[in-house]
Amino acid sequence: MVRSQFGEDAVCYAEPFLAFNQAQFLAEYPPYGETQRLDELRAAEYGRLDRLGHVYLDYTGGGLYAESQLRRHQALLLENVFGNPHSNNPSSLAMARLVEEARAYVLAFFHADPAEYTVVFTANASGALKLVGESYPFTADSHYVIAYDNHNSVNGIREFARAKGAAVTYVPTVAPELRLDQERFEQALAAGQPGANRLLAYPAQSNFSGVQHPLRWVEEATAGGWDVLLDCAAYVPTNTLDLRIVKPSFIPISFYKMFGYPTGVGALIARRDSLAKLQRPWFAGGTISIASVQGPGWHYLLQGEAGFEDGTVNYLNLPAVEIGLRHLQAIGMETIHARVNSLAGWLLTQLDGLRHTNGGPVVKLFGPRGLEARGGTIAFYFVDPEGEQYDVRRVETMAGEELISLRTGCFCNPGDGEIAHDIRPEEMAGCFAGRTSPCSYTEFFQRLHDSSGKTPSTIRVSLGIASNFEDVHRFMAFAEGLRDLKASALDTLPVGKRHMKPAPDTA
Repeated sequence: MVRSQFGEDAVCYAEPFLAFNQAQFLAEYPPYGETQRLDELRAAEYGRLDRLGHVYLDYTGGGLYAESQLRRHQALLLENVFGNPHSNNPSSLAMARLVEEARAYVLAFFHADPAEYTVVFTANASGALKLVGESYPFTADSHYVIAYDNHNSVNGIREFARAKGAAVTYVPTVAPELRLDQERFEQALAAGQPGANRLLAYPAQSNFSGVQHPLRWVEEATAGGWDVLLDCAAYVPTNTLDLRIVKPSFIPISFYKMFGYPTGVGALIARRDSLAKLQRPWFAGGTISIASVQGPGWHYLLQGEAGFEDGTVNYLNLPAVEIGLRHLQAIGMETIHARVNSLAGWLLTQLDGLRHTNGGPVVKLFGPRGLEARGGTIAFYFVDPEGEQYDVRRVETMAGEELISLRTGCFCNPGDGEIAHDIRPEEMAGCFAGRTSPCSYTEFFQRLHDSSGKTPSTIRVSLGIASNFEDVHRFMAFAEGLRDLKASALDTLPVGKRHMKPAPDTA
């Protein structure tokens, strides 16, 4: 039994107890033991983490690349001559072939039938979402149903809908687990006008709380005549998406969130029948077969994905997409999922059980405490023995001094943030009503804190392909170092590892 100043049953996160705690972890989460291949992969492909002493806990913000991805891409570029694919010369044809191979491999990775789905390459998931928003045939009879729990790039589609007179309905999330309100969801879908163009948008996995919303809603909504935009940017890095089983109309993704490299390339995976419904508000180089300046509006938009890839795609980086997907395929998404779930389960339990000497919680968690229908993204903040929230910006700085990378803020998901922090409509209205100049986030933060005492900012840690037990154990050692500290004392602590408490006595 580990004995500490915090109680006989408390877990000790000091370095000497790493092996002891890991043995208990492995007994509690046996699937982790079946992911040993990822330990070998971390040493071979992500060795820079341990070599430089980093704990990376921001996989929802961006994945990490394997060293072999870079080598394979570099070799491809060094050993060939590639040109702009919009031509028929040898260098262009060579590049065009690799672009189409990458497109085909994306479909194969997600088990999508090429006769049913196609891939539009974009700059990122936000670019994919903008394509849908600006081109969806909203009318005054249309309805856009959107979840509170959505990235701002999905929220932004409401501006296109409202500009065309469509109704916009939000489905709220419900505290404390931050799952979508099932009854309100069903009411919103029932309210849409049959026969009109109707679009439902929700995330497969929340980028705020890690909640995984039911994929069965895709089939239910589609059967009711809705087009479904399923945001999978936070879901596909650690979960299998099988488009033979789940068949949304539109799926936006960012590849860097899956495997780190390259950045600047995303995709809109779209059902061909749904893509054909979209009406582009403009055309660009590469999207038309012919255009003329001598007649009113004379142009022909190319069919399929070509009509949506504006200008020249990021062609030199597209072969790296296939390299990255093959990297994940070789590991197995089930292996990544098993490891992330095991680590998330342990970390949730430890955070939820962390206590000050007076018995008060050290952590305020948002979202589910267990593993059911959730991923490896965890949102929370730290509180002192009197329940006062620690300044998350200061916590982020302190973690950085320990070479721990986490994220703070609202994560471009205001809906979940407002529900999690119990921010009321009247409190938000003060940032918008009657203002003649924009309200910055810093100003909003200060106004809300001054008027209500609320601090609308969150800490997020997220796990991914290269995470291991040492990472989460080291983070818990950092969290344990906050025990019994007053929130007002954080700024007075010395920098670096000196702020950590000494290892407790053992028996």
